[in-house]
Amino acid sequence: MDPASLIGLVIAFGAIVGAIYIEGATPMSVLLPAPMLLVFVATFGATLAGGTLRDAIGALKAVPGAFTRKPTSPDDSIDTIVSLAERARREGLLALEDSAREIEDEFLKSGLRSAIDGTDPDDLRTILEDRIHSKRQSDKTSYKFFNDMGGYAPTIGIVGTVVSLVHVLENLAEPSELGHMIAAAFVATLWGIASANVMWFPIANRLKRLSDLECAQMELVLEGLLSVQSGANPRLVGERLRSLVPAGALRLKAAA
Repeated sequence: MDPASLIGLVIAFGAIVGAIYIEGATPMSVLLPAPMLLVFVATFGATLAGGTLRDAIGALKAVPGAFTRKPTSPDDSIDTIVSLAERARREGLLALEDSAREIEDEFLKSGLRSAIDGTDPDDLRTILEDRIHSKRQSDKTSYKFFNDMGGYAPTIGIVGTVVSLVHVLENLAEPSELGHMIAAAFVATLWGIASANVMWFPIANRLKRLSDLECAQMELVLEGLLSVQSGANPRLVGERLRSLVPAGALRLKAAA
């Protein structure tokens, strides 16, 4: 688990709560049911209206993964592929059937089985590239949903403020209540802007980043499998795969 998202959200919300206390108020002054209900429910509804029910369900299912998923280390994949290349060069591709059963990475496992079954290299590349493309599209649906929520939330917050100000204007005959009512009116705008920038956009960006890392990992595996299938020198396979990984993403011992 990569704790970056949880740490970031705690810092962001902590800064907001800290600012509230510094101003002499309490968090309860902004935890008002009506504006929160309007902003969160209406934002979700507007986003749902712009897509499909399947999109919404998929996006909601992706939320836990945004905080718990951790991409496979490229070092581990490279070490696995190099060991496969060494064995394939010594004993042939068919000798890798036992190794395929022990691999946990489903993408690598299925690709290796296809290679062992004698799939043409060009066909294997096409199949694996199609799987990567499908994953990108599926992931895009999830992070776009939260991007859309981040786009709608501030505007819906303004709508909530306008609704509350209309109520304020209806009660001008009670000047003693105006200050409290006007303050409460702006809580909807606060939640609209805060939810967009502290919740929805960070979740969307996290999902997109994870998707990019996982797809890059799959592309690395793809190139490695094709090298194994072609019987390339294991040392050269390792060097080529490491050259495909961005600087700093490999452990020092792997980069040496």
